[in-house]
Order: sequence, then C-alpha cells, then structure tokens
Amino acid sequence: MRRSPTEFHRLFEFRAKVTNRTELVMAILAFVSFILIWHIAASSGLIRPEFLPTPLSVVEAFFRLFPQRDFEVDIGISVGRVWFAFFLSVVVAVPLGILMSTYRIVGSICEPIVDLIRYLPVPALVPLLIIWFGIGEVSKIAVLWMGTFFQLVLLIADDAKRVPEEYIESAFTVGAKPKQVIGHVLLPSMLPNMIDNFRITLGWCWTYLIIAEIVAASSGIGHMIWSMRRFVKTPEVMAGIITIGIIGLLTDQLIRWWHRRMFRYLQKN
Repeated sequence: MRRSPTEFHRLFEFRAKVTNRTELVMAILAFVSFILIWHIAASSGLIRPEFLPTPLSVVEAFFRLFPQRDFEVDIGISVGRVWFAFFLSVVVAVPLGILMSTYRIVGSICEPIVDLIRYLPVPALVPLLIIWFGIGEVSKIAVLWMGTFFQLVLLIADDAKRVPEEYIESAFTVGAKPKQVIGHVLLPSMLPNMIDNFRITLGWCWTYLIIAEIVAASSGIGHMIWSMRRFVKTPEVMAGIITIGIIGLLTDQLIRWWHRRMFRYLQKN
C-alpha cells in the first residue's frame, strides 16, 4: 500500500499542493538564510565595508535617515509619484486595450506603434522627456508612465482576447449592444487576470523610480540613493534600495490578498 507523501516531500513534487503554513515557514527560512549568508560574507573581511556593509549597518543607516534627511517625506513623495503614474497608465491602458482587442481597426493602428515604443529603453528617453516637459514633476511622472503604460496596454488587450467567444456570441444573441457586452461580459470575465497584470506592472513602475528621480530631483527615495552614492555611503544606499523592495513586496502581497478575497471562486479545492 502506497503511503501518502508528507508535507515536506510535497515540496519536491511536481505541482504538489502544500499548506499556507508550510509556504510561510519556507519563506521565513529562505529570508533568514539570505541574511545569514550576507552577514557572513560582509563580516569575513574578504569584502570591504564600502562595497558590502553588514545587515546591521544597513538597518542602522535606515533609522538614521529619518532624523537626518526626513526620509519619511522622501518615501511619501516616491509612493505618490509611482501611484499617480500607475493610475494614469491604468486609466488610458484599460479602455485602449479593450478597444484594440474588440475593434480590429483600432488594433491595426495602435499595435505597431505600441510594439515599437515598448522596446525602446526608457533611460534613453529621459533627455527627450526633459526637453519636452522640463525638469519638474511632469518629466518624472512621464518616465514612470512610459515604463508602465506600453507594457500594460498589450496585457489588457490579451486579457480581452482570452475571453471565450461563446460569452460574446451569447450576449449578442439575447440582444446586447457592444457597450453592454463590454461592460457586462468582457470586463467581468477579464477582471481577475487584469488585476494580476496591474500587480505585475506596478512592480515594473517601481523599477523605473530611480531613473525618474536622479535627474534634477530634490526629493524622493531615488534622489536620496543618488546623493548618498556620491559620498560612498553604501549602507544608506542599500537602505534606500531595500526600502523600495519592502514597499513593493508589501503592496504586492496586499494586492494578492485582495485578489484572493475578490475571486474566491477561482480557488481550487
């Protein structure tokens, strides 16, 4: 008689299901192991502190930033920039992506342009954006928007295309108009995948924050990192980078939790 695999053995099985508790324990162990390896490498003396400070030095630098540089203000400004740019991307990308997938003329006109621009490196566009918008907030928002919108609009279009054709045909059969099909059939069907794509592209938006805030900026996490770099204050630089990672991780987990709550019917038993 075959014995059922233990929780530990399920971790090594192909697409096996494990409990949330097991996943949490493994995540904590991975994090602790990473910190331990980092501490050993930094404390061994093989790497100079200017290149790799200890985790404790980074934590101390993080708390020094608040009284010395009003770091909470920089965090608030950066979060505001990212969310504002992301909101603008969503407002434009969702209707345009749906139209690109439902009306062939819109897709034929927009897809080649979007495909071209999304392959352009955003850092290379920074000088051009400064020429167009100056060195104020608009150019920083534009950098974040450029790094997010052209990826998101294609993901939205793909989500709309994946809605089964039977749903659309059934709606038209009972007399629905195109606007009703979009609002009552297309959007509800694509919403779970669309929110997942929001979560992914929001992460991309955060990756462009440093680029947006190193050009003629006087505030923000990216500006702080760039300023500390000039004085070779590696612990402060790493503290700023880790701050971005923590904010992104918390946001990602919050959206995941909300997604599970909103779409419980997608959870497999």
